Amino acid sequence: MYEETLLIVDDEKDLLSGLKRLLEPELDCRILIADSGVEALKTASKEKVDVVLSDIRMPDLNGLELLDQLKKIDPKIAVLLMTAYGSIDLAVEALRKGAYDFITKPLDEDRLFHSLKNCLERQKLLKRTATLQEKIRQKELLHQFIGSSPALQKVLSTIRLVAKTDMSVLITGESGTGKELAARTIHALSERRSREMVAVNCPAIPEAILESELFGYKKGAFTNATRDKKGLFEVAHNSTLFLDEIGDLPLVLQTKLLRVLQEREIKPLGDNVTKKVDVRIVASTNQDLKEKMAKGEFREDLYFRLSELLIEMPPLRKMKEDIPILANHFLEIYKQQLKRPEKQLSSAAMTKLTNAAWKGNVRELQNVIKRSILLSPQEIIQPDDIQLESDESECLVKDLDEIINRPYKDAKSLIMKHFTTKYITYHLEKTGGNVTEAARLGGIERQSFQHLMRKYNIRSEEFRK
Repeated sequence: MYEETLLIVDDEKDLLSGLKRLLEPELDCRILIADSGVEALKTASKEKVDVVLSDIRMPDLNGLELLDQLKKIDPKIAVLLMTAYGSIDLAVEALRKGAYDFITKPLDEDRLFHSLKNCLERQKLLKRTATLQEKIRQKELLHQFIGSSPALQKVLSTIRLVAKTDMSVLITGESGTGKELAARTIHALSERRSREMVAVNCPAIPEAILESELFGYKKGAFTNATRDKKGLFEVAHNSTLFLDEIGDLPLVLQTKLLRVLQEREIKPLGDNVTKKVDVRIVASTNQDLKEKMAKGEFREDLYFRLSELLIEMPPLRKMKEDIPILANHFLEIYKQQLKRPEKQLSSAAMTKLTNAAWKGNVRELQNVIKRSILLSPQEIIQPDDIQLESDESECLVKDLDEIINRPYKDAKSLIMKHFTTKYITYHLEKTGGNVTEAARLGGIERQSFQHLMRKYNIRSEEFRK
């Protein structure tokens, strides 16, 4: 079976069939023919064509125009042009437009064979190089997932398989397990990767404006709609739309999203005309959608539309063999960032990390390592230098008698510090570091929320994905 395909184009049918007979014994490739530029475009749209040998003077679409159109179909197609009206100016113009070579009629058979053989060999090498580069690129992308546990390898195998399809994917898992990284990897390995993935954090956008953000609006659709605005579905046309934390999507918008997935079209607010969109959906959630469906809080038909393929990101406690690898990975990163190049983890510290509960998963481990590098007084990080969330809870219970025996103001201050820190960090984590939305979800004025962040030294940047 041939690796490459040559398409010969000429409006003189006798010459066309003669060229095919002449070239078939000489070239190691499949040969197709077309008797017009228009027919050549149809063939190139349906078949995988590597090289085109075309006449320039043709009545419907000349060779230079065909060259332009072929490059739009596939920039990698190599085009050789033939003409009985050879001139330096025409040759320069053809080469400037991207032609591989320019051959004059009457054809010199040796020159024609030589040029075509070189071109086909070049195309073969380019394809093999592109295949190798793609394998390297995929390997680099998947190396963003640190670890070798069976649970992680199963996820990566699924990502490889589904990325090449257009199936809708639902990624589930606890906070901090890498759901967004999985979504971005699926897009980066897909055929849609030439266009940027569009991401929307569903709980971070107020319900009142989420519909217009997703579907867009026409000028005058509502107060302050002073111009047309594209929705995220339209922005993501021919790309991937990542709906982060889809479980927080209001029921009304769930219905509209379902219609978009079924009809593949959107209707901007204030518009009577629908627009076709070609968008691949990847969604994520840290919630139990089946439980929400049972309560009537999530549409069952939408769930099955979104989960053509389901990927469950494993929690860190199910990948204990990966914890030392991850810990050392983050150690190397943050040693450089925090300018503490001498820091190392003791074996006892590593044991503590491996045995921890990790309710916040990889993101929690990442933050713990960063704090340990910053706060440990010695070069070797010891177990006492590692502050885990479970340590804080245990300390709080253990020291409850001592707290009660303190003066009321001191005891209240300690309890309030623990509670407020937990409360603020929970909402910042849920909204990906969006302070305005975190304050709204907590029912707190933004300025008050920021005041609490400053008081307890909490930085929103640490929660941004």
